[in-house]
Amino acid sequence: MKKFNIRKVLDGLTASSSSASAHPGPNQNDVIQETLQSEHFQLCKTVRHGFPYQPSSMAFDPVQKILAIGTQSGAVRLFGRAGVECYCQHESGAAVIQLQFLVNEGALVSALADDSVHLWNLRQKQPAILHTLKFNRERITFCHLPFQSKWLYIGSEKGNIHIVNVESFTLSGYVIMWNKAIELSSKTHPGPVVHISDNPMDEGKILIGFECGTVVLWDLKSKKADYRYNYDEAIHSVAWHHEGKQFTCSHSDGTLTTWNVRVPTKPVITITPHGKQPKDGKKPEPCKPILKVEYKTTRAGDAFMVMSGGLSYDTCCRRACLTVMHGKSTAVLEMDYPIVDFLTLCETPYPNDFQEPYAVVVLLEKDLVVIDLGQIGYPIFENPYPLSIHESPVTCVEYFADCPPELIPALYSVGSRQKRQGYSKKEWPISGGNWGQGTLSYPEIIITGHADGSIKFWDASAIMLQVLYKLKTAKVFERSLKGAKEEKQNTEIVDEDPFAIQSLSWCPESRMLCVAGVSAHVIVYRFSKLEITTEVVQLLEVRMQCELNDVDSPDPADHPPTPSTPAAHSSASPSQERDPFETQQSTTDEGPRDNVPCLKVRSSPLKQSPGYQVDLVVQLVWVSGEPPQQITSLAVNSSYGLVAFGNSNGLAVVDYLQKTLLLNMGLSELYSPSEPYQRQPRSPRKTRQPSGALSDNDGNNAAEEKSNKSPTSARMSRKISSSTEQKTDQDAKDSFSRSRSSSVTSIERESREAVSSIHFMESFPRKTDSSASPSLWVGSTQGTLLMLALSLPPTGDQRLQEPVGVSPCGTLVRLKGGILTMAFLDSLGVIVPPLYEPWSEPNAPDEEKEKARRRRPASPAPTQEGQDSQYAVVCSEKQAKVLGLPSQSHCFKHNITESSFVLRADVVQMTAGLCLACFCANGHIMTLSLPSLRPLLDVNYLPLTDMRIARTFCFSNLGQALYLVSPTEIQRITYSQETCNNLQEMMGELFTPVETPEAPNRGFFKGLFGGGAQSLDREDLFGEIAAGKASRSLAQHIPGPQSMEGMKGAASGVVGDLARARIALDERGQKLGELEDRTAAMLASADSFSRHAHDMMLKYKDKKWYQL
Repeated sequence: MKKFNIRKVLDGLTASSSSASAHPGPNQNDVIQETLQSEHFQLCKTVRHGFPYQPSSMAFDPVQKILAIGTQSGAVRLFGRAGVECYCQHESGAAVIQLQFLVNEGALVSALADDSVHLWNLRQKQPAILHTLKFNRERITFCHLPFQSKWLYIGSEKGNIHIVNVESFTLSGYVIMWNKAIELSSKTHPGPVVHISDNPMDEGKILIGFECGTVVLWDLKSKKADYRYNYDEAIHSVAWHHEGKQFTCSHSDGTLTTWNVRVPTKPVITITPHGKQPKDGKKPEPCKPILKVEYKTTRAGDAFMVMSGGLSYDTCCRRACLTVMHGKSTAVLEMDYPIVDFLTLCETPYPNDFQEPYAVVVLLEKDLVVIDLGQIGYPIFENPYPLSIHESPVTCVEYFADCPPELIPALYSVGSRQKRQGYSKKEWPISGGNWGQGTLSYPEIIITGHADGSIKFWDASAIMLQVLYKLKTAKVFERSLKGAKEEKQNTEIVDEDPFAIQSLSWCPESRMLCVAGVSAHVIVYRFSKLEITTEVVQLLEVRMQCELNDVDSPDPADHPPTPSTPAAHSSASPSQERDPFETQQSTTDEGPRDNVPCLKVRSSPLKQSPGYQVDLVVQLVWVSGEPPQQITSLAVNSSYGLVAFGNSNGLAVVDYLQKTLLLNMGLSELYSPSEPYQRQPRSPRKTRQPSGALSDNDGNNAAEEKSNKSPTSARMSRKISSSTEQKTDQDAKDSFSRSRSSSVTSIERESREAVSSIHFMESFPRKTDSSASPSLWVGSTQGTLLMLALSLPPTGDQRLQEPVGVSPCGTLVRLKGGILTMAFLDSLGVIVPPLYEPWSEPNAPDEEKEKARRRRPASPAPTQEGQDSQYAVVCSEKQAKVLGLPSQSHCFKHNITESSFVLRADVVQMTAGLCLACFCANGHIMTLSLPSLRPLLDVNYLPLTDMRIARTFCFSNLGQALYLVSPTEIQRITYSQETCNNLQEMMGELFTPVETPEAPNRGFFKGLFGGGAQSLDREDLFGEIAAGKASRSLAQHIPGPQSMEGMKGAASGVVGDLARARIALDERGQKLGELEDRTAAMLASADSFSRHAHDMMLKYKDKKWYQL
């Protein structure tokens, strides 16, 4: 009898409880020297691309030519010239209601919905908050900062106006109270302040607009209202004429009123631009509110009046419009989305000069449009920013860093032909800032798949983003309105966005692209620089159905028998052999649909432009009334000429060169009979929570969450689940041995093992292999890694004629959770990429094809006796393992997480070596060394609050990663210390030293008779000496982390040094000024005392003592 050793048991428990365990092969640690260490890693955000999500406000610096956009989530995006962008975030997350630039000062004021005002320093590459002022008793409704002024006017919901010194960010004691501004006889509150502006010709007079329709011209010196202008309709905005004699108001009934400053009784002009004018002279019909109006003058011609809103209520279905009135002409410009705000760009920043408008920036809910006012027809400028990411909702994202250098020029050359025409010929007017000077630059490409079936290729090099090429996959399919009803019946599971991209596989070296859509279709594309016309699109229909022999036998007495269905290895049929009318016939209500694809491939010739051209379409068909399951994994290999894809019904392998189906099997059939990991039969009614299930209310398992990478597919999965949840109670009462037809419920689908990862590799699928051979590695949602050997004919004509052999080789290993990724290393620990065929022109003559077609030779593996030639790295939702091949020995294991699960994992090449990068559902980003799986980085980056992040997060080489942070924005991050160190140099500069334009010349007569602009020393009015101190309880001053006292080391580079020097000089000048003021006051006091003493002396000089 064997002795029981308690010490060995304890040692075994200790080893199994550790996070990593190692079983090194012979001399393994001596051969593979790991170079990556923890100091090579650091996590930080790099740049955010795309359109600001839910924009709420906008501002423009006319001298620096920088645009700022605020959002409802408290973000501020700053835009300069193409490639100069910056993202800032307020900690509170409150909506940004207004932005104001300190023109040409490198600073920005932001007002938030939580009644806080912030001062941002833009003189450093990453802007930071210098000061914050939090109002306690007033709600902020409007802000105004006059040009070249340090006093900020803040209007409140109570109707009061407070004044803030933007240098010290302190409140002045000068307050304009609403009850003093309006007439004393008025019995009602005027409402919130909706407008503040100073008279262009007299800084001592400001115009205050109240919501109720009252406008007040306030004299700052005398502290009283000069004039009051009353109108029956609520006011939305006010615009001055540059001479300061007239102003225009926009109202809630769609009218514009123009007032003479000195005639407050009634408006000089009242018009309703879009109202129908009755013939009997009555008041025009009311229209929608004019939300904003701007009045800009020109020296040579008529003035421009630009406004948003004001359309007639008869045009309720019409899209949002911007109206440009110039002289007698009125142009109504329709927009694709509702207008949030607009700004008219002018040649001068001075409000008292002819404005000379040249463009209008229109901020829409989902777009940014700039209109050229200088050309006939008002064309728009071509937008250089990557703001069209969300043109159709993003459903999947892939990131490729360190691509072949010739790839980006090739994609750009074919994409440049797709550009729209009719843009303005002028340069983009938002042209401020300078590009970064970073030296880290390598080709990077981001690919986005969209809900409308389009795919966009983006150049992401050097932290910029520019669209290269757009591919429309929906062109392959019919879109006839005639058969819309029948088509909708065919696509019940994808009634919305049937062409949405689910996943894609791309080989940068061969430029082969394989796309899987939500309608269970796969499209294989080749890249060509020549235009062709495809007469017939090659189509392969695949009937994938799960073998159901692992369920208890049905009781024929309880349920009638159902028609038997074919096994999973059913046939595939070319489309040209099937009559299209049979498809329509099989979709009638007389019987279940069968052998019908979800989409109909177009039968007419397809003209294919240079770029990606369709080579083969593979469609899964309905099986006895049951729709095909969505594709969960996809891989393409150009060297083998094969495409493999899988779902919950099994695995299929297609030869896209011969256009044939090689394999179509259920996962249960890929297990060999003697497999230790073979699945045990289980009831489909057992509601099991699979490992790694997302904590979502709809209860979808992790496999389905990974397969449903798009919002579209998420809706579909929930739709299927909800249809069966109502039946669950009744099903529970039935016997487990009930009959099961080919129609499978969603619970059965979710409990079924599905393909989660596919990898082509030149490897060792059998223990007995002495040399590497073509193979296919398949991971499942239950954590099993299956191997298939591939037998390929020689290249050339034999490859196109002889069949390819595919033979299952059983399983290699079983991990906890579904398998996410796999990779292979050679005996030195260097990654072994899959073989590929270098790209050659597919439409070239046959002779040139033969010269270019060559299979890249595999690197010869070492053949030493007893040593492994390769190492397989396998990562699942819970753990990672490294196995030696061909011995199939377990070398290393690491339990990544116990409480959460991994969403995305990739083996990535860093500058100093290889690592395994993982992103977990709890927000942690981790890296592990290879092959020892030693933890190198573990950072709690972000809690997973959005399924969008889970479905779009992806890693790439050289420490890059990205995810879709909002429906319109991509956030790029880096986990490389080298990139973090160089990030400041790579980022562009927002602020550049620019001379402020000269003020307009007043002229001799205006200067002589006082007709020019009247200046005002606001310091005398608003300073502490004249106005006193404000109430401390009104607002709280909060110094920012980058306040003027703590600017040391905040900025980098020359601009940062200049900024610090200038701020220090400003502080010193301010202190010297204060000292000079105090000295002057003391001198005046001493002089006054001296005079008073002298007068007293003279008064009593000649008087006797008894006369006193």
